[in-house]
Amino acid sequence: MNNMALPSWANWAMLLGLVAFIGMIALSIRRNRGVKRSLFAYPYGLWIVAFTLIPLLLIGYYAFTDRAGAFTLDNFKTFWDSNYEMHKQLIELGVNPADLGIARGNVNVDTLVYSLWMAFMCTLICLVMGYPAALFMADRSFKLGATLVILFIIPMWMNFLLRTIAWMSLLEDNGLINTLLTALGLPKMRLMYNSQAVLLGMVYNYLPFMVFPIYNSLAKQDRRLSEAAMDLGANSRLTFLKVTLPLSLPGVVSGITMVFMPSVTTFFIPRVLGGGNTEMFGDLIERTFLSADNWNVGSALSLIMMVLILMSLTLLRKADPEGEGSGTL
Repeated sequence: MNNMALPSWANWAMLLGLVAFIGMIALSIRRNRGVKRSLFAYPYGLWIVAFTLIPLLLIGYYAFTDRAGAFTLDNFKTFWDSNYEMHKQLIELGVNPADLGIARGNVNVDTLVYSLWMAFMCTLICLVMGYPAALFMADRSFKLGATLVILFIIPMWMNFLLRTIAWMSLLEDNGLINTLLTALGLPKMRLMYNSQAVLLGMVYNYLPFMVFPIYNSLAKQDRRLSEAAMDLGANSRLTFLKVTLPLSLPGVVSGITMVFMPSVTTFFIPRVLGGGNTEMFGDLIERTFLSADNWNVGSALSLIMMVLILMSLTLLRKADPEGEGSGTL
C-alpha cells in the first residue's frame, strides 16, 4: 500500500530515537558506576515509546497529510461530509454536485452519534446493574460476597472473542432460547442482528469494568462512618445517600470511564451480533483502514476518537484525582 510508506525523515527519526535510548542507558550505567534500580524501568519505557508514542505520532502524521504526504485538513472534512471526496472530484471535473442532487453525507457523523448513544446506554445499564452487585459484594455481612467476586472474575478468563461468539448459540434463530420458546409452543423471536443484541453483548463484556472499581471503592470505606451516621439517628436509606454513595463516587466515575471508552470504540461485537446491520465508530475506523485502504482518513477518525477518550480521562482526573476508585481485574 503506497500510503503506508513513511517519509525518509520519519525513518531516520525513529533510528535516532533508538540510538538516543541506548545512549541514555550507557550514560546512566557510567554515571552510577553500575546498574541502578531505575534502569530496570528502561525496557518498559522503550516499550511505551515503541508501541504507544510512535503509533500516536504516526496517527497524527497520517491524519494531517494526504496520500502524497502534503499537509491537509481534508481528512477531517471527510469526517464531517462523507461525500467530500466525491464532491471534490466532481468539482475538479467541472460538475456542480448540487446539480446531481448529491448533498452532504452524514454517515460518519451519524455513526459517531449512534456509537455515543450505544456507549451511553451500555454505561447506564452497567451502572444500574453493577452498583447493587458491588454493594452486595462489599457488604461484610453478606456471606456470598466472595463467591460473587469469583463469579465475576471467571468469565474474564475466557477470551473476549469467544465470550461474544458464545452468545450466537443463544440468540440465533435456531439457538437455545428460540429452541426453548418453540418447545413451549411460543413463536420464535428475532434476537440477533439488531441493536438490542449488540447492546446485550456490550453490557455482558463490559459489566465487570463497572463492578470492580465500585467494589474497590466500597470495600475501602471506613465502616465506622456509616455506624456513626446511624448512631446519630440516620436510617439505612439516609446513611446510604449521605455517606456510602458520596464516598463511592470516585469508583463510579472510574467505572463509567472504563466502560464508556471501550464501548465507543468497540467493533467486533457489532460485527458478530449485529450482523452488519449496525455499524459503530470502531467498525467505521476499521473499514476505512482495511477495506477502503485510506490510512489518512482512518487516522483522522482515530484522532477524533482519541480526543473523546482524553475528555473522558479529564473527567476522571477531576472527580478522582488520586485514583482511589480505580480497581484491578
